[in-house]
Amino acid sequence: MSVRLLVALFCLAIAAATVDAASAQPGTEGRLVRTPAEFSSAMRAARPGDTIVLADGEWRDFQMLVSGQGQAGRTITVTAQTPGSVILTGLSNLRMAGRYLVVANLVFRDGYSPTGEVISFRRNRQDRATDSRVTGMVIDGFSKPDRRDADNWVALFGQNNRFDHNHIVGKTNAGTTLVVVRDAEQGLANHHRIDHNYFGPRPSLGSNGGETLRVGTSHDAESDSFTTVEFNWFDHCDGEVEIISNKSGANVYRGNVFFESRGALTLRHGDGNLVEDNVFIGNGVDHTGGIRVINRNQTIRNNYMQGLTGTGFASALTVMYGVPNSPANRYVRVENAVIENNTIIDSASIFLGAGMDSERSAAPVFSRMTNNLIVNTDGHDPFRIQGDMSGLALDGNIQSPPGSATALPGVRRTTIELQRGSGGLQAPVGMRDVGARADLRVTRRQDTGVAWYAKGTESIAFDSGRTIPVLPGDDTLTAALASALPGDRLVLASGAYTVNQVLSVAHVITVRGPDDGEAVLKFSRPTLFEIARGGSLKLSGLTMSGEAAPDYVGNAVIRTAAGAANYRLVIEDSRFTDMGVNRAFDAISLTKGTTADQIILRRVRADHISGSVLAAHTETDDLGFYNVEGVEIIDSVFTDITGPAVDLYRGGTDESTFGPRIVVSGSTFERVGARGSPPVALALHGVQNARLSDNRFINGGGVRFYRTVGAPSFRETGTTLDRAPATWTNLNAGQAQ
Repeated sequence: MSVRLLVALFCLAIAAATVDAASAQPGTEGRLVRTPAEFSSAMRAARPGDTIVLADGEWRDFQMLVSGQGQAGRTITVTAQTPGSVILTGLSNLRMAGRYLVVANLVFRDGYSPTGEVISFRRNRQDRATDSRVTGMVIDGFSKPDRRDADNWVALFGQNNRFDHNHIVGKTNAGTTLVVVRDAEQGLANHHRIDHNYFGPRPSLGSNGGETLRVGTSHDAESDSFTTVEFNWFDHCDGEVEIISNKSGANVYRGNVFFESRGALTLRHGDGNLVEDNVFIGNGVDHTGGIRVINRNQTIRNNYMQGLTGTGFASALTVMYGVPNSPANRYVRVENAVIENNTIIDSASIFLGAGMDSERSAAPVFSRMTNNLIVNTDGHDPFRIQGDMSGLALDGNIQSPPGSATALPGVRRTTIELQRGSGGLQAPVGMRDVGARADLRVTRRQDTGVAWYAKGTESIAFDSGRTIPVLPGDDTLTAALASALPGDRLVLASGAYTVNQVLSVAHVITVRGPDDGEAVLKFSRPTLFEIARGGSLKLSGLTMSGEAAPDYVGNAVIRTAAGAANYRLVIEDSRFTDMGVNRAFDAISLTKGTTADQIILRRVRADHISGSVLAAHTETDDLGFYNVEGVEIIDSVFTDITGPAVDLYRGGTDESTFGPRIVVSGSTFERVGARGSPPVALALHGVQNARLSDNRFINGGGVRFYRTVGAPSFRETGTTLDRAPATWTNLNAGQAQ
C-alpha cells in the first residue's frame, strides 16, 4: 500500500476521540496583561474562576509561573489573547504549582528553556500542580543548542493532571520529550491523562535518551502509576529505539497512532500494563517497529501493525528474554503476558526470545499468544525464534500465506483474503475473533494537537529555491552565499574562486559547478565550508583544492559548527585534492557534539590528503553518541589518503540507537590508510549496519569492523584485494549476517 493511500485513509477515518476538541480552547474573557510584571501581579490576585489573558505578541525571556488554588469547575486559567499569537521566545519556560489550574494556547519557539523543563507541573520539589491541565500549547524546536545538554520538554509531577491537544515537534537535544516523574514524596500513583496530542517529528538523537514519552524510571518501576496515554499521534518520532519507554505499572496505552516512527512502544519496566487499540504504520520506513514486551502481567491486544521494517528490539512484536532474579533496572522475565487479537501485516519481524545472552537467560513463562493474525503478502516469514519459548503458549493464531514458513504449534498457516473493515483498516474475510477488531478506528491526525498550527515539518529540499549565477574571482562565492535563501542553488561558472573567510552554511544550500569546464575553489582559511545549526549542504561538479590553505594542523574543507544537528551533506561528481600542507587535513571533519542524518558521496575523487576523507570519530567518551546516522559512498575513487578514507566511531554499550550505518559500493581505495598500523582504509568502530559491495583495495589498508554492542550486521560482497589485507572484524560467526 502506498504512503499516499495510507495518508488518505487516515484523513477519511472516523476519529476514536473521546474528548471534544473545542474544550481545548478556553475563552479569552478575563484580565488582559501585556508584560511579565503585569502577569505576576494578576497571578498573585487570581481567585477561583479567574482568567488571565496574555496579550498577543512576543514574550521574550519569560520564565512564567502559574500558581494558585482554583476549585473544581472554577479553575484559574491562563490563556492567549488569540490562540497561537502569544510566542514565548529566548530563555523562557512555564512552571505550575497549585490546584485546578489551566494553561492554554501559547507557543514556545525560537529559544530554549534555561532550566531542565520547558513545561513543568511543579514550582519546586515541595510545590507541585495537581488536578491541573495544559492544553492547546505548542513547543516547536525549543531545543538547547548543545544536543548533549539534556532537558525534558514536558514534566508531569503531582496527581490527576491532564496534558491534551498539544503540539510538540522538533526536539534535537538529549532528554525525553514528555516524562511522567514519580517519587514517594509526592505519591507514586499519578493518575495522569495524556491524550490527543500531536507528537511531531523528532529526529534521531544518535544516543540513548531520545525517547518521545517516558512514564517513570527504573528506580520506582515496581509501583503503579495509573497513567493513561490515549489517542495521540506519534509522527516520525525517531529519537531512539524506544518511542515510548514505560517504566512503571498499571498504565494504559490506547488508541494511539505511530506513523513512520522509528522504534517501538517498549514495556521496559513495570508490571500490569495494557496496550490496546493502537495503530502502527511503517510504510516501509527503516527501523519502524511495534511493541516490545518485558516484565510481568502485560496485556497486548487489538493492535494493528502494517509495513513495519524493524528487526531485533524494534520488531513489530518483540518478546524478550529476561535476567534471572533481575533487579528493576535490568530485564525482568516476561511472565503472565497476554498477547491476543493483534494484526501484523507486511512486517519484517516477530522476534520471540530477543536479547538472549549470558546475562539474559530467563525465558518467558506462563504466557500466551492467541488469535493473532500475521499476513505477509510477499510470502516472507516474519517469525524469528530464539531460545526456549515453551513458556509462551501459542494458540489460534493465523499466518498467511502458508508458503515455506517453519511450522509452529498454535499457528495455522492458510491463505486468506483481506478487506477493509468498518474502521478503515484491513481485516480477514470470513474470519471472526482473529486479529484486531474489524471496527478498530484510527485516531485522525487532525483531531490531535491544535488546528491553528501546521502539523509536520517538511524539510526544505535541495535545489527547491532560486538559481543564482556566480562568476569567478575573489570572494564572489562569499557574497553570493550571504544573499542566498533556503533551497537556493548557486551555479558557478568555469574558473578559479578564492575564498578568504569561512563560509557559514546556516540553511539548505546547493553549490554547483558548470556543465562545461571546471570550477576550482581555493581557500585561505583553515576551513572552506562550516555547516551551522539549521544548515545542510550539497556540492556538485566542483574541485576543492587545499593548496592555498594555511599551514595548520587539523584543516578541513567542510567542518561542522557547534550545535549542528540532523543536517544533510551530499557531494557528487566532485574532487578533493592538494590537502597535504600539514598532517590531519581532512576533506570532511565532524565536530564533537554534532550529528548528521545523512552524508552521501557519489562519484567523488579524493587524492593527496594527509587526513581522512570523512573524519567522524570525535565522540570518544563512549557514551553512545556518534557523529553521523547514515553514510553512503558510491562509485568513488580515493588515492593517496594518509588516514582512513572513512573513520567512523560510535562508542558505548547502550542498545538504544539504530546507527551508525554505512553503505560503500563500487569504489576504489588505492594507497589509503598508511598512517595506521596495520593500515586501514575503512575504520568502522561500533557501526551497527555495514554493507560493502564491489569495492577494490589496492596497495594499502583494508576494512576494520569493530563490534562494541548489540548484534551489528556486516555484509561484504565482491571485494577485490590487491596488496591489501583482508577485512578484519571481531564478530563471531553467528553475528555477521
